[in-house]
Amino acid sequence: MRVSGRRRGWQRAYSNRLVVTDLIVISASVFGGQLLWFGFQPKVVTGTIPVLDGSIGYSAFSVLLVALWMVSLRFFATRDVKVVGSGSDEYRRVVDATIRLFGLIAITMFLLQWQLGRGYFLTALPLGLFLTLSSRVAWRQWLRRQRRAGRYVHRALLIGERQKSEHVMESVARDPYAGIVAIGALTVLGSTDRDLAPGVPVLGSFSEIVQAVSSTGADTVIMTGSDELGPLEMRRLGWALEDKNVALIVAPALTDVAGPRIHARPVAGLPLIHVEYPTFEGRKRASKRLFDIVASLLLILVSSPVMIAVAIAVKATSPGAIFYKQERIGLRGTPFGMLKFRSMVNGADDQLKSLLDEQGTSEQPLFKINNDPRITPVGKFIRRYSLDELPQFFNVLLGSMALVGPRPQVAGEVALYDDAAHRRLFMKPGISGLWQVSGRSELSWEDAIRLDLYYVENWSMTADLVILWKTVRAVVLPGTEAH
Repeated sequence: MRVSGRRRGWQRAYSNRLVVTDLIVISASVFGGQLLWFGFQPKVVTGTIPVLDGSIGYSAFSVLLVALWMVSLRFFATRDVKVVGSGSDEYRRVVDATIRLFGLIAITMFLLQWQLGRGYFLTALPLGLFLTLSSRVAWRQWLRRQRRAGRYVHRALLIGERQKSEHVMESVARDPYAGIVAIGALTVLGSTDRDLAPGVPVLGSFSEIVQAVSSTGADTVIMTGSDELGPLEMRRLGWALEDKNVALIVAPALTDVAGPRIHARPVAGLPLIHVEYPTFEGRKRASKRLFDIVASLLLILVSSPVMIAVAIAVKATSPGAIFYKQERIGLRGTPFGMLKFRSMVNGADDQLKSLLDEQGTSEQPLFKINNDPRITPVGKFIRRYSLDELPQFFNVLLGSMALVGPRPQVAGEVALYDDAAHRRLFMKPGISGLWQVSGRSELSWEDAIRLDLYYVENWSMTADLVILWKTVRAVVLPGTEAH
């Protein structure tokens, strides 16, 4: 994405808000650490180099630290319009800017032999980082509310062949938080007789790009790909858009590939894109398993009072076993027994086929019954808050499941997979996943598979932590889609 140094009004206003908030929370953290450790007594930074010994007080050093922290956040482009609003890159840059600054300060202090208060230093770093990240999260939620209302968005024209532009338009529409709204398209001559979609008219052919940008007020152009636009035409178009302060985005013919797997490498002026293949073995996989073991042990200990209470409620309110064990298909197609607290009446599995036939969905994947009559009153409550899934922590501890992964499905659903869907079996099924934080039971089969495949192809520990955080929010505020 190429953006002129001059920013549009909303981008400048949002960046200024981040600057002010960053300054407030960083100043509060640094001077709060100073007040906590030294109170209001004047203190100086000591050292063994005579010319520097006692020459700077902690108040002056705090001012310097705040200024350097703000410069570091700017240097690492933490407020860049390309990263704010969606994705984890903004948070990663904030962490990088903070950790590297404090590492540089620590090295400098060592070389100058200054004795900086460790408590002061170790208070300002984590507190400032936490508050800065928290303020960025709060601002992102505000920005997302604005974008849902149609404000603070990039108005984009799609340039390319109709099929490619339709694909990009559908992908962008699935993520409204990205803040890109397609307002029109230009395509090859002869394909301009109908709109790309309702509200996305075809405005003409490639020869009318510059005029279309001016007439629509678009601030972004997305090149979706066409053989009719050669390197010379693309270069001239880039120059024309630069003069108009319009961002240029080139959408490669790649689908569901996350940023960490993409690396741009310029060769002789040609921007080549390298795509890494998914990692299913090795160090990353071992670190995921270690995290699952430690986290599941802790979660079992923390949730044990709740599990005891749920077990008593299930046993006391309906006849049958406390736990329900169902065969699901796990890693590489291996069956395993997934544990749950029983939330249905006895013999619920025997009623499934007749209910699916009655609903008319017996030949479709995702065997879900709308307004399922088999669910008990206690079962309805524990399902709403995902309490029925707490025993799955034991599945994670024993290795048949992961905390985060694709949706665990029964053999009948797996039998309906196509070749692409089978790739989701390359990872252990998870208690939570993209499917759970993106709609849960309201998802269609196609959307559920798409999200699971995206996770399998692009998984990382950072993504797992983000999904777990979103899962906690989904469980606390489950809405209407949990059943």
